Amino acid sequence: MQKSTIRTLAALTAAGLLVTGCSRPDDSAESQPSEAGHSAAEHSEAGHSEHEHHHDGVEAAAGQEEVAQLPGRILLSTDDELVSLDAKTGEEIGRDEASGFKRLNPAGDGRHALVTRGDKFQAFDMGLIRQAHGDHFHYFVQDPALSDATFDGLPHAGHVVSHDGYTALFSDGDGTAKIYKTDDMVADGTAADPVNTVDTGAPHHGVAVPLKDGSVVVTKGTEDERHTIVHLDADGKKLAETTECPGVHGEAAAQNGNIVFGCEDGPVVFDGSDFHKVDVSAFAGKDGYQRSGNAAGSEESNIILADNKTDANAEHERPTSVALINAEDRTARTVDLDGSYWFRSLARGPLGEGLVLTTDGKLNVIDPDSAEVTDSIEAISPWTENEEWQVPGPILKAANGYAYVTDANQKELVIIDLFKKEVVKRVELETPVTEMEVL
Repeated sequence: MQKSTIRTLAALTAAGLLVTGCSRPDDSAESQPSEAGHSAAEHSEAGHSEHEHHHDGVEAAAGQEEVAQLPGRILLSTDDELVSLDAKTGEEIGRDEASGFKRLNPAGDGRHALVTRGDKFQAFDMGLIRQAHGDHFHYFVQDPALSDATFDGLPHAGHVVSHDGYTALFSDGDGTAKIYKTDDMVADGTAADPVNTVDTGAPHHGVAVPLKDGSVVVTKGTEDERHTIVHLDADGKKLAETTECPGVHGEAAAQNGNIVFGCEDGPVVFDGSDFHKVDVSAFAGKDGYQRSGNAAGSEESNIILADNKTDANAEHERPTSVALINAEDRTARTVDLDGSYWFRSLARGPLGEGLVLTTDGKLNVIDPDSAEVTDSIEAISPWTENEEWQVPGPILKAANGYAYVTDANQKELVIIDLFKKEVVKRVELETPVTEMEVL
């Protein structure tokens, strides 16, 4: 999408569709943003009356309240707690004790986040409930809280990937991936059993991407090296393989369903049946080194936004350009920025635009098709990347037409309207945060 198109759509999309209490079950994700979000059309009374509207048997459970639309909610991780906020107002709505360093990931079901600590993933219930009723849904909210649902037996719990209706939990400690049906992985506060377990043969920092046909694309390697990605069917039979991805790390899915994996000599694209190497010789460093280990995909674009590291000898490389990887024609190019960034600096906007938070405190908006920075928004105070990645630093997330940025220096959460390209709220935080998720 060219930048003129992006700006035109942004102007036309000033007031969004809200998820009403009687949406139809086949409504697309694009027509179901949160209260804090934008969308493309109004939910009309005519559309509301297309079905018989019987509410018999639909009641709020204890502690729940029925609402017209699901609100957006934010989960923050600090040294000692998990803090929940309303995504529209920034007001605190929950606080749970949880000591130690914790990583956060969306479970993929729109309701739960997964809190990663040591050898387990623990579900956090954001209190956003969607209940099917005939040909429509009803919506309920309850207080967010850390759930009893725990996924154990995953030494050195690592990457979480939700894709095609399944969620994969990877264990770096034994090299296994457990696959769950996303909507069923947490039921009544209990963790479900996996529908499949994939053993890659050796412990390594890996990742697995489940596919709708029951197959899985998964890395193989050891604690010392990894360069292999395989596509396995539901029974574990190898369908395709590449060994041309040294240092394989991370993944991102494009609009067309193709999956990009980061390597140390240019990324690899999986097109559903085969693996393809992307030529990065035009901008790679010495000996062809080019690492895109952190990437952000979008359902609105076939172009993946990724970091662009080209110095194999740097202990902490701080690049000032990002890579744009085309998952359709398998090409790549770069975009120069006025500052550096880190692995929590990448996100995607509602129209597929790339978002990068740089050390000058600006949120850069990139048109992925023209590879141009179209806007630069003053977001937070200037910052420097920490030597230790677990220490609180800035975090960028985007959802429902908004960007959410934490400022570790000022102890603030900044909310940016991506259609208006302006900061709409600054929320004071008690302590700096290490992780953030927005549902």
